[in-house]
Amino acid sequence: MVTGSTMARRALGRELKRLREAKRMRQSEAARAIGVSPQTIGRMEDGLPTKVSDLYINVLCNTYEATAGQRAMLLELALEVRTTHKSGGGWWRAYADEMREGFDHYMGLEEAARRISVWKVTIIPGLLQTPEYRRALAWTETPGVQTGPVEKRVAMVVRRQARLDDPDFVVDVVLSEMTLRDRIGGAGVMAAQLRHLAEVGEFPNVSVRVVPFDTSGHLGSVTGSFVLLEFPKMSATGLIEPPVVFVEEYAGDLYLEREAEVKPYRNAFAEISRVALDHDTSRQFILSIAKEYGE
Repeated sequence: MVTGSTMARRALGRELKRLREAKRMRQSEAARAIGVSPQTIGRMEDGLPTKVSDLYINVLCNTYEATAGQRAMLLELALEVRTTHKSGGGWWRAYADEMREGFDHYMGLEEAARRISVWKVTIIPGLLQTPEYRRALAWTETPGVQTGPVEKRVAMVVRRQARLDDPDFVVDVVLSEMTLRDRIGGAGVMAAQLRHLAEVGEFPNVSVRVVPFDTSGHLGSVTGSFVLLEFPKMSATGLIEPPVVFVEEYAGDLYLEREAEVKPYRNAFAEISRVALDHDTSRQFILSIAKEYGE
């Protein structure tokens, strides 16, 4: 699987930061070595888009007294960043006009992930949405928007779901009953959406389970919705990217990467999974609600 520039940038930044800190150097000192601002060094180390030429990498390696192996790894990562950038980035770039600000970063993470664990209190996850559901959601998000932009959002969801055909991409979804009861688009749209959930939940690499309303107090009520993304080894370097927690908010998204931030969400997902219905019971529960919509 191609990891793309998002993973390469994150790995490159993390390794550059580790080398700098091992030399007890400040970002301002590293910046002077290659003639850039400390902010540029910060962007590099945070894995954000910025120039990563071989000249910069080699000078920083000299400054940090990197080993030959470390230098080769960093140059390989920088090459992957530039190659992906020249090719125009991920397929989702074509839909940039219809994505909210910053969501392209999440798409890069999702495309590179080997496993995602999702807890949703409201709204069916994009990977599992039907076109009709996504269309109705778009009208809810931006009433009065023209048909063209809406259909572009729908097309993006359909393209995004191609990842589900990859047997090495594991999707573990736990839904609050609220996601099944919230009538996005009306009864007909919801009935079809829930039948789709039951169908996709039969895929060997996809799990869809439900936490009913009558479940006693559980941690999911406190955490709110979140996604835990885990990544494979990078083919070029053998590095494994640390997991990321994505918390989607109406006014802006949150990405948590430090182990101290990720661990509570990992534990929370395990606890929410513990109280969720099992696979078969969840499927019957989903279909029973779909039947209610169809009546």
